Amino acid sequence: MSFFITSTDNGYVLKSAGYIALVILFLSVLCIATFLSKKREQKRKNTKELVYCAMIIALGTVASFLKVYEFPFGGTVTLCSMLFVCLAGYFYGPATGVLTASAYGILQFIVQPYIVFPLQVLVDYLFAFGSLGLSGLFYKSKNGLLKGYLIGVLGRYLFAVISGWIFFSEYAWEGWAALPYSLVYNGIYIGAEALLTVIIISVPAVKKGLERIKINA
Repeated sequence: MSFFITSTDNGYVLKSAGYIALVILFLSVLCIATFLSKKREQKRKNTKELVYCAMIIALGTVASFLKVYEFPFGGTVTLCSMLFVCLAGYFYGPATGVLTASAYGILQFIVQPYIVFPLQVLVDYLFAFGSLGLSGLFYKSKNGLLKGYLIGVLGRYLFAVISGWIFFSEYAWEGWAALPYSLVYNGIYIGAEALLTVIIISVPAVKKGLERIKINA
């Protein structure tokens, strides 16, 4: 493990080998997503699907830098970055959704790494962001975007709570146990962004526009 990361007084930082490994992992996830897509639906225009998923990752990454508010110990309210990631599942179903969201999580770690413990990286970046792909569970349902977005956000919230409970318990507010602190702390920033996004996608023009994009995708 020390080949990829090194410990400091403030936690852990990636070495050059760690960044290289992450880039390789990110590209591997995209290749796997393309392979599974071809095996699953031969009639689908796989190149278009890959392009859309790449655009979703790019848009989600850009939106993640548009921060409405950033909390001191992790957690940010962004300009609907979770919505962009959930679109992969909404367009193509849970398999592509989870793979695309996982690739997004890896990219988030590459560009904005925050490490306090090696296992925390898996929970915060791969599992939490990957859960946003669960939006695909409702991609064939009426109001599938809203339902999918909420289930995806709930998945991310659960992993964020686990991470806060286990890895960030020392930051709990005075008089608070680790689990209630994590439930509230993560609920504030994730809930705030979710509420903002739900309002936006409930606007008829936005809803119809995303439905048209899904048809084209």
